Amino acid sequence: MEAQDYNISITVDAAPNKVFETINNVTTWWTENLEGNSHKLGDIFTVRFEDIHISTQKLIELIPYKKVIWLVTDSTINFVAQKHEWTNTTVSFDLLKQGSQTQVNFTHVGLQPGLQCYSGCTKGWDYYIKGSLYKLLTDGLGTPGKK
Repeated sequence: MEAQDYNISITVDAAPNKVFETINNVTTWWTENLEGNSHKLGDIFTVRFEDIHISTQKLIELIPYKKVIWLVTDSTINFVAQKHEWTNTTVSFDLLKQGSQTQVNFTHVGLQPGLQCYSGCTKGWDYYIKGSLYKLLTDGLGTPGKK
């Protein structure tokens, strides 16, 4: 049996264009501590969560209102021995319009149960996707990491 990449889905009462723009506005739902840009194909941005996690992402695929993919080009995760487990993984957001709703299928390709950071990282993604991104799209207020 092949290892499973981390995947989670949310469905929100919002049009795909609003969801797409919100995902690309990383500081409103993931972390305020961002250097660089996260809006256009080829953009590179670095996020920092205190001294716990730092990673650099490159926006490698962007299909308006349908898909966003980041390549993690560098990472340091300081709560595990294998500090660079995210490096060369991809983070994917697939959007599917369902009537007046949009389903967001989030996959972190390469984040699999055998990795040291899996438990902590999946809890983090749960918080930011099911919590912060969902709340931002439904209530207008996300809970990103602070600077």
